[in-house]
Amino acid sequence: MSFRRSDGGPVAEWWWTVDRLMLACVLALAFAGLVLTLAASPLVAVRIGQPEYHFVVRQLLFLGPALVVMLAISPLGQRDIRRLSLAIFLVSIALMVVAILFGEPIKGASRWLTVGPVSIQPSEFAKPAFVVLSAWFFVEGSKRTDQPGHLVAVLLYAVFVALLVLQPDFGQTMLVTLVWGALFFMAGLAWLWSVGIGLVSLAGLAAAYVMVPHVTERVDSFLDPESGDTFQVDTAREAILNGGWLGQGPGEGTVKRILPDAHTDFIFAVAAEEFGVVACLIVVALFAFLVLRGISRAVEEGDAFVRLATAGLSVLVGVQAGINMAVNLGLAPAKGMTLPLVSYGGSSLISVAISIGMILALTRRRPGARVALARDRLGAAV
Repeated sequence: MSFRRSDGGPVAEWWWTVDRLMLACVLALAFAGLVLTLAASPLVAVRIGQPEYHFVVRQLLFLGPALVVMLAISPLGQRDIRRLSLAIFLVSIALMVVAILFGEPIKGASRWLTVGPVSIQPSEFAKPAFVVLSAWFFVEGSKRTDQPGHLVAVLLYAVFVALLVLQPDFGQTMLVTLVWGALFFMAGLAWLWSVGIGLVSLAGLAAAYVMVPHVTERVDSFLDPESGDTFQVDTAREAILNGGWLGQGPGEGTVKRILPDAHTDFIFAVAAEEFGVVACLIVVALFAFLVLRGISRAVEEGDAFVRLATAGLSVLVGVQAGINMAVNLGLAPAKGMTLPLVSYGGSSLISVAISIGMILALTRRRPGARVALARDRLGAAV
């Protein structure tokens, strides 16, 4: 695609105002996801009685709509992003309730709804919308003390987390809590509130550990590997060690053959075994660039909502990627969390596409953004 700055039209305007480096990074990660799905999924597909390239074909089918969603969202303005987030959040919350009440449990959790041949996980779509709405209400609460913006943000968090716990999905609960806590901190609210929220979160984790056997088992097996089933994490680490610096080569991995979730939660371990630690470091570098680029663009923005929403969405992608890689390395208990843009999964892929599309939309170069930022900083200094 090539445009001159003198070209008119919405497409040319979008091209010259969108963050093209971030867009290139996203496409690189999506391509890496296809390659790794090709490496990790055939054996899993055969094991469950599907055609060898079942997951590869489905990932390709998911990737097209995901890219369309990202590109369709990227030209939107701030008001449109807020409206879209509200619509996505309300629909997702309603679908989460339906999944809890009527969805067929999978591995003891009611997180999915089946629509024809496709299973969707509504909580995935709710995450980026939740971040944008929380940022909006935090900013409005700071601007207008007569409005209950902060209280609404707390209520949004309470409703979302309550439904995640009822599913149950404690991995997503932890992710949402960490991102919401980061938003709370970045919004500049009182330290006393931050300490209070931290204590409540710790109390929630302790309650989950005591009352939920599944959580107890995973935490105990992480702290004391001899006390529980650590097969997946142990196998993932074995695959990483087997790969060495440069890997065994495409299709030559052996440990991946006995890794149950090689194409989803543990795709990072497959990358290490077949392409080596060097390839994993490249993936880490791409995620680091994506997150830091989003945060750096947020810092440059003059609008408080744009700064907070962009930073929050960047943290959402970064924390999820960090948790997934930490689990693969045995540095965190197993969470059942995908690697954004890389792991197989339609709901996860489209959810990340929504997040990136919103970041691209909010950080498009707008006239006067730097002037407004300089004015805000000058006013704060005075």
